[in-house]
Amino acid sequence: MGRVTGDGTVGKALEVLDQVAAFGRPVRFSEVLAQSDFPKPTLYRLVQTLTNQQMLSYDPERQTYAPGLRLVRLAHAAWEQSTLAPIARPHIDALSAAVGETVHLAQLDHAQVLYIDKRNAGQPVQMYSQAGKVGPAYCTGVGKAMLAFSDPAVIDQVIAQQSFHRFTPHTLTTAAALRDELADIRANGYGFDREEHEPGIICIAMPILSEVGRVLGALSVTSTTGRTNLAGLEAYVPILRDTAEKIARDAQNWSFPDYETRETTGI
Repeated sequence: MGRVTGDGTVGKALEVLDQVAAFGRPVRFSEVLAQSDFPKPTLYRLVQTLTNQQMLSYDPERQTYAPGLRLVRLAHAAWEQSTLAPIARPHIDALSAAVGETVHLAQLDHAQVLYIDKRNAGQPVQMYSQAGKVGPAYCTGVGKAMLAFSDPAVIDQVIAQQSFHRFTPHTLTTAAALRDELADIRANGYGFDREEHEPGIICIAMPILSEVGRVLGALSVTSTTGRTNLAGLEAYVPILRDTAEKIARDAQNWSFPDYETRETTGI
């Protein structure tokens, strides 16, 4: 079910956009209604307003709704102005070409990981992560790498919001286990995903840190247990560190949307 917001009409409209986008395909009004907390007249009015504003598109033949072109333009502008992706693009291109494996670029989005860019391996592997998707922070390499170097107050807040769902037999399922893992990552400077989110998928991840140690994001090199192992991924530490440092250097004049400030001040 949807969650009725306390932010008036704008909040309600954004919730409807989230609901439509979450289907991952064009969707009928009746399907949105079935998952919405809004009464039918309210939902219909919101959907019509969003359609009129080109935030949703309507296919009259199929009678379905999908995210609209105006939303795409806004999303692209946000990607260009509010993420590391444009700055990091040439560096993750070079990293992917050098290692021949899948490379992810991610940032923290409150208590989740937001994948903001991805380069596939020469032989792509089907996996959950795609640019624009969110994932859990507690069982992904990039999530743990960013958490490990975050402010202690942020770590506490993020851990408190984790579900600790067991995705695989290797998933960390307690706050204590996660804190132990974060301590190891801080000591080593990098961390792993040991098939914690998806069976057969492993990665090595490293935070991207500003000159003063602020977490800007994280990089990972991802592969499969059929292709390599953790020791094999660990060989990429030097090039991964070099890439993270280059991105941080290029981002030094970038006005980064400060996750830690938003979390602690509400801004």
